[in-house]
Amino acid sequence: MKDYSIKNLRNVGLMGHNGTGKTSLAESLLYYSKITDRLGKIEDGTTVLDFDTEEKKRQFSIALSVAPIELENIKINIIDIPGYADFQGECIEGMRAVDVGMIVVSAVSGIKAGTERAWEYCNKIKLPRTIFINKLDRENASFDKVLDDLNRKFGISVVPIQYPIGKEEGFTGVINVISKQARIYDVKTKEIKVLEIPEELKEKVEDCKRMIMEAVAETDEELLDKYFSEGTLSDEEIYKGLIKGCASGDIAPVMCGSATKVIGMDSLIDDIVECFPSPEYAIPQKAMDVSKNEEVFIDLDQEKPFSALVFKTIADPFVGKISFFRVMTGEAKDDMTVLNVNKDKTEKLSHICFIRGKTQIPTKKIIAGDIGAISKLQYTNTGDTLASTDFKVMYDKMNFPGTVCSMAIIPQAKGDEEKISQALNKLKDEDPVFEISRDVENAEIIIAGLGETHINVIASKIKNKYGVDVVLNLPKVPYKETIKGVADVQGKHKKQSGGHGQYGDVVIKFEPRKDGVDDLEFVDNVVGGAVPRNFIPAVEKGLRECISHGILAGCPVIGLKATLHDGSYHAVDSSEMAFKMAASLAYKKGLEQAKPILLEPIMKLDIIMPNEYMGDVIADINKKRGRVMGMEPEGDKQKVLAEVPLVEIRKYATELRSLTQGRGGFTKELVRYEEVPEIELVKAIESIKEARK
Repeated sequence: MKDYSIKNLRNVGLMGHNGTGKTSLAESLLYYSKITDRLGKIEDGTTVLDFDTEEKKRQFSIALSVAPIELENIKINIIDIPGYADFQGECIEGMRAVDVGMIVVSAVSGIKAGTERAWEYCNKIKLPRTIFINKLDRENASFDKVLDDLNRKFGISVVPIQYPIGKEEGFTGVINVISKQARIYDVKTKEIKVLEIPEELKEKVEDCKRMIMEAVAETDEELLDKYFSEGTLSDEEIYKGLIKGCASGDIAPVMCGSATKVIGMDSLIDDIVECFPSPEYAIPQKAMDVSKNEEVFIDLDQEKPFSALVFKTIADPFVGKISFFRVMTGEAKDDMTVLNVNKDKTEKLSHICFIRGKTQIPTKKIIAGDIGAISKLQYTNTGDTLASTDFKVMYDKMNFPGTVCSMAIIPQAKGDEEKISQALNKLKDEDPVFEISRDVENAEIIIAGLGETHINVIASKIKNKYGVDVVLNLPKVPYKETIKGVADVQGKHKKQSGGHGQYGDVVIKFEPRKDGVDDLEFVDNVVGGAVPRNFIPAVEKGLRECISHGILAGCPVIGLKATLHDGSYHAVDSSEMAFKMAASLAYKKGLEQAKPILLEPIMKLDIIMPNEYMGDVIADINKKRGRVMGMEPEGDKQKVLAEVPLVEIRKYATELRSLTQGRGGFTKELVRYEEVPEIELVKAIESIKEARK
């Protein structure tokens, strides 16, 4: 690849709702730029960017991928980011590597949940954004309708710098609103012709140009004065103002085209170069100066010592670990030794490369603002900072969302548990969002993610990449048992069969703990040596072994107080084992008499959604035996605080998306255990027993 300076780089992240054509757009740009000699198609599995087996099978993006495009003196790094909410972690990683988020919107379906999510995320991290209206060649496509909706939803900062020529099947080209140049794409000859603007569109283009001038003037006092006094701005002033307004987030330029027909790609590339900010304009990166232990903000700069952020890791069973990084300052050079600031370990950057899809392009250096990759780093993970030893900065960590959906992962073949654990740990390098835990009580490996699709993909990767067949089940609900009443009982174990016999006798009072602690409270109130001191620990040990199984459904028992206050012993036949057995008999009898109850976990939910879905969400909570604890505004949305039994919300990630058309999100945490209502008790006990079969 050629040498570029920081001002000649553009880093663009394609984001938005799934199915809007982000991958097709990247493929179209690669094809138009003659980097590929045929147009990759998702349905044929021939795309450069969706190269993973899972992506080809499912026909949507699962992981972000990078595609550098080289022009005469400009390099554009396109990062294709999955649109599914389940792969939100990929969006967070990708956005740390780009200077502009290009939100791709379908001209047919318009604004969807993923569009809003992308816009909100750009707002949150103060990332400049632009919009590309795709699929203008499709039936029922309407540029004007989508543009009006975007303006209504996101404000007047959304300005069209391109306008389409023709509609639906008649869509043939794009007008550059600023230069007033019309370009027609001939599908048969694949030639682009520059023409005069069609007469019927001249007024519309004038309106669009006025919108741009007003938006640009708003960003600069000098331009505002000129616009008020002269009523116009020069094209050069508009371009400068657009770059400044886009970089500050005050303006979101709108472009258009058809990725599958390769219409508008020339205009799009021109506008990326003319109107998009280079890394020089990127917002300073928040970091920690480790040597001074203070927060700093670092501008992307070629002249400073080397530093880079690792924003993505691929775990390949054959190639090993590949780390994608963005150079923030200085240059990454082949064979240089750097410090992993997070781990305080040195790493060698040997065989650095640029990456296009799965193709590695070797290079000797990667400059500030550019994106590269390296394989087989020993200590480095996603989110780590690599830096020169004399420039110890640590870039801000990535804030990944909390998991909301859990499944138990069951091996198909006995003895595969170890292989599953190894595969999951390797996949965790690739995807820091999902969580692995062990439910010791039910002997299950639990994986938690952002949705059912997220977890299904992980299970498929375990099979395809690591050769282990697994089944996914809903995790068992961790029910508990306790008592509501008091029982004072005797447990007597007596056995005589020649030689030494067995004798243990205890009287124990069982009652609920009053201090709210779950663990067994054992009280020794024995007087007069009724139970010898050396056998009392055996009584406690016997009870502790018993509480792992209750008498209603065999669930662990919590909140139990046991007071040993009487008993008897035999000088020869008493032993620790005999007293453990006596304690076990007392335990069973005591729990039966002390009103045993089944407890279920209650989760606290914080649900955020647009106002119009509030009624449906609250009705659904009530249906799930939940309680609404409160409501409060959250920006332009509403937050509902609720408490719901865990058994009712094991598929809530999917259900909430369905209720809110993908616009709702939630977090959950365990708050306490509560008694299972009488009406649900039989069903709960049956489900526990069924799960154990």
